[in-house]
Amino acid sequence: MYTFIQKFHSGWAYLALLLLVVAVINSIAGMSSKKEFTPKDRKIALFGLIATHIQLVVGLILYFVSPLGKAALGNMSDSALRLTSLEHPLINLIAITLITIGWSKHKRAATSEAKFKSIAIFYGLGLVLILSRIPWNLWF
Repeated sequence: MYTFIQKFHSGWAYLALLLLVVAVINSIAGMSSKKEFTPKDRKIALFGLIATHIQLVVGLILYFVSPLGKAALGNMSDSALRLTSLEHPLINLIAITLITIGWSKHKRAATSEAKFKSIAIFYGLGLVLILSRIPWNLWF
């Protein structure tokens, strides 16, 4: 079971990252071209939001069934162990919170420019944080 959850978490990350990149690029393009915010733009942002929340839920399940969570409590001097057991979950939780704030702010925004701006900024910050804490050595 642990192996399945771990592989799902790793595989779903590709989809979540792709959807976040598409949402950020779409929002930047919408802002720069001053186009109207359409239902298609809303769906792109929503799919990024949903993908990251699924990734969060699977990651939390993985964290609590993983032997890394228990092993890291006594050994924070190992940087690879600290990344996977503390930094990765904490920073990604902050990133997904930012993404959720961006979604909420876009819903309250009155203009298309403000909608695109909130998605571009908050999803972009979340994406940068997520990319900064991926354990790249485990991916390749």
